[in-house]
Order: sequence, then C-alpha cells, then structure tokens
Amino acid sequence: MTNLKLPRRRFLHLAVGAAALPAVPRLAWAQTYPSRPVRLVAATSPGSAPDVFARLIGQWLSERLGQPFVVENRAGGGANIGTEAVVRAAADGYTLLLVSVPNATNATLYEKLSYNFLRDIAPIAGVVRIPNVLVVHPSVNAKTLAEFVTHAKANPGKINMASAGNGSAPHLAGELFKMMANIDMVHVPYRGAAPAVTDLLGGQVQVMFPSTSSSVEYIKAGRLRALAVTSPTRWEGLPDVPAVGESIPGFETSFWAGIGAPRNTPAGIVDRLNKEINAGLADPKLKARIADLGSTVLPGSPAEFGKLIAVETEKWAKVIKFANIKPE
Repeated sequence: MTNLKLPRRRFLHLAVGAAALPAVPRLAWAQTYPSRPVRLVAATSPGSAPDVFARLIGQWLSERLGQPFVVENRAGGGANIGTEAVVRAAADGYTLLLVSVPNATNATLYEKLSYNFLRDIAPIAGVVRIPNVLVVHPSVNAKTLAEFVTHAKANPGKINMASAGNGSAPHLAGELFKMMANIDMVHVPYRGAAPAVTDLLGGQVQVMFPSTSSSVEYIKAGRLRALAVTSPTRWEGLPDVPAVGESIPGFETSFWAGIGAPRNTPAGIVDRLNKEINAGLADPKLKARIADLGSTVLPGSPAEFGKLIAVETEKWAKVIKFANIKPE
C-alpha cells in the first residue's frame, strides 16, 4: 500500500513552491482551455462499461467546452497500458484517463508497475457507480442470502463461482464475500463477463457477482435469482432485493468510474473539468441515460474522488493478499 504521507519538510517545500506560482497564468490556462481536441483514454476495449461512460461524459464535455473530447481505446495489460500512456503524457489537460476499479486493484495485483497510480494521476471527478448483485442459477436451493450462506457452509468447495477473470470486479466481490461470510466456493474465471453469465444461465456454474447492468434483464425475466445487491443500501432498480450489508455488516462493493489527468495538471483546468462534469451529472437527460445503464451518478470534488480511489486501493489490497489473487 502506498504511503500517502509526505515528510513535513517536503510538504512545506511543495506548499511554498505552489504558493509562489503566478496566479494570472494559471487563471489564463483555465480560461483558454480547451483550445484544441482533448484525448480521453479508456484503458479497455470498445463497448465495455468504462468505454461507454467515457463516451457519454466525453460527448457532454464536447458540447459544453466547444472542442472534441475524443475517446481513445488503449486496452491491454489489465488496463495498465492505457493508464501508463496517460501517466507519461504532458500535464496540460489534453490527455485524460477514464479511471475505474482496475486502477485501484492493479496497485496490489501487479508486483512491478512503472508508475504509482495514487501519485501519478490527478483525480478530477467521479462519474458513475454501479453495484454488483449476487445472483444464483434457479436450481440452487436458496431463496434468500441467509439460506445461501447456510447452503454454502454445508457444501464447502462444491459451489462454482463464475467471474469475468482473475482480478475482475465480479471476482473481487466474490472473494470479499467468501472472506466476510467465511465460506468456501470454487472460483471459475472466464474471459469476460458475457461468457460467464452465459454459463451461469446454463447452470454450468451456480453463482456470480455481475454488475446490475449486465444481469438485471435476466433477473427480471426469472432466468437468474438475485439474492442481494452489493451497494451500501438497496438499489432502486431492484428495490425488493436486500443489500448484502443488511446481513453482513460492512460489506460493500461496486464498479465505479471517473476522470483523471497526469499529475501536475494545472489546478485551474482540473477545477474547470470538475465543474463541467458535475453539471453533466446534474443534467436530467444525462442522469436518466446513466440510470438506464443500471448506474447512479457519482458527483463530488477532486479531493472526494481521490479519497475514493485511495480507500478502494487499500480495501482491495487486503482482499487480493488474503485470497492470493494473481493476474492472468
């Protein structure tokens, strides 16, 4: 886990240096920004959840700021390739990153990264949050979360838990659940959420923690049984399904995404982007579009988004070490 505390002398040196910067050029940067197209890197493939949200917020920023915000997909290396491209880019506001859960988990999942995410990326704003949901195949003899935990404890190592791959959000949610509920299930990784859900529908595996957006239609059609959502409270899309935390206090996990930039990006540009993104998250049309995707908006300041990233990094470090998870 990265040490976020700076030595006092180093902190004072940085503070004095920042105070000495002329205010007028910083203000001018924000007033003239952007004067050319902005690149928004999504470190995933086209059509993935991060890509979809990058395009939604990119379109909003294009309309608000009068310059194209062009989404560039840089998939590979568990999101590390695209992330490193932004870390190495000029800190001028013209290269941004769609930040999501892998950026928090990779700090522990990968032993040798060429960057330190908490240090090298400046948080700008959160965009969305999507809960996962504990679903089982209808053949599983459990109608409630309590019944499922009892069933799992009576059948250790006999229940197959699908995921979208080692270190994926569904995998980590499942490992956190196993840890906190003190149960033993067999992890079955797939290459992506779609094939995992397909096998779950067919009964080849019994349980999964997919996102609500990728599973809600199957739940409503009765093809999967939802036992609990992983958000802190019940999710409005499935109001009759309890939260895991109602039975296992403190349990919470979700997919989240936001926008970041290379460290040392001018504060005026960060603040302007934060303001415009939050305006988008308050816009009824964009808010409705995000809700249609099974998500909720995640407004807030750069500091609040930075705190979320730091908390998630620490939380998943514990789970990854406990479950001895290795990248594929």
